[in-house]
Amino acid sequence: MSIIITFCVLLLVAYLFDLTSSKTKIPSVLLLLLLGAIVHRITDFLEIDLPDFTNVLPIFGTIGLILIVLEGSLELEINKSKIGLIKKSSLGALIPLLITAFIISFLFQYYGGYSFKASLINAIPFCIISSAIAIPSVRNLSERKREFVTYESSLSDIFGVIFFNFILYNSDFQMLTFGHFIMQIVIMILISFLSTLLLSFLLNKIDHHIKFVPIILLVILIYEISKMFHLPALFFILIFGLSINNFDELKGYKWAERFRTDSLTKEVEKFKELNTEVAFVVRSLFFLLFGYLIETSEILNPDTLVWAVAIVVLIYIIRALQLYFSKLPLLPLLFVAPRGLITILLFLTITSEFNIDLVNKSLIIQVILISSLMMMLGLIAHSKKEKPPLES
Repeated sequence: MSIIITFCVLLLVAYLFDLTSSKTKIPSVLLLLLLGAIVHRITDFLEIDLPDFTNVLPIFGTIGLILIVLEGSLELEINKSKIGLIKKSSLGALIPLLITAFIISFLFQYYGGYSFKASLINAIPFCIISSAIAIPSVRNLSERKREFVTYESSLSDIFGVIFFNFILYNSDFQMLTFGHFIMQIVIMILISFLSTLLLSFLLNKIDHHIKFVPIILLVILIYEISKMFHLPALFFILIFGLSINNFDELKGYKWAERFRTDSLTKEVEKFKELNTEVAFVVRSLFFLLFGYLIETSEILNPDTLVWAVAIVVLIYIIRALQLYFSKLPLLPLLFVAPRGLITILLFLTITSEFNIDLVNKSLIIQVILISSLMMMLGLIAHSKKEKPPLES
């Protein structure tokens, strides 16, 4: 019974963090990690024996990844007025990801003497913007900036995971490998469209009082089955979210009338609300558990601190160049590049065959904390700058 009470209290505190983060500018992930670490110290002090949560963390991470990407894609609108923004955010998600990954992997290879593949696999997790942290943190920015962050961070999640899996699951990189990868994408797009039509039909036709949870379970099921066959499963999440959120754009087509777009739009709004709330619970539990598993020595590890600072500096240099060439405002977007859930999840996915000594839990934690703190300071400085002067 005490465990149930503890989890309820912790989730209510997490909700309080989420409510106040837009005012305090403190990313809720920092507070959740801190809360998890405090709980660990309290249980040690009281000599409370709790089960090992290490094996549970990847499960929460995977479900959290699916729900967060779905949450982001359900916020994206596709129409002619958004084309320029979509191009900029797509390039902003892809090009810095590739450049940063190859530079970091070169540094790992040069200083550590590791293989190119192992270095690149370990570099990619540091190059992905966390939509779970970025999107909630920019609620007070202008609509244009919020949209850019939503598109960019959601696409960064998708591109990053696909890039990581492509490098991890292929032994060589010949033309046949790339052809096979393109074929996988085509297959996944076809599966995604068929699955989206089926799920949209179910979403609109099910009259039972329980209808949204089965849809979420089917989304997770399709993702996991696709992942078993090493298909780029996040494409399905993106296509599904974008499709049902933009079904009203298809009103002029006769075949779309079968889906009763007006009633479907109302159901999608309810589905969004449920998905957002479930994503909040899973995301909060993930960071609480990760914070619980953190040791103080891992945060203050001087051996990895130099590497962590160097990686974050490199991230901001490349991001500054990207924003400059995209003709986007440097502040505060420069600092909205936190690392988080997907960085941790991909780090946990790396098999022992490709583990390298330079990349460990300490380095992951330090990069996440430094990038989140920099985002917090950047948003605070920007909010103060935008405040109108008081009249005398």
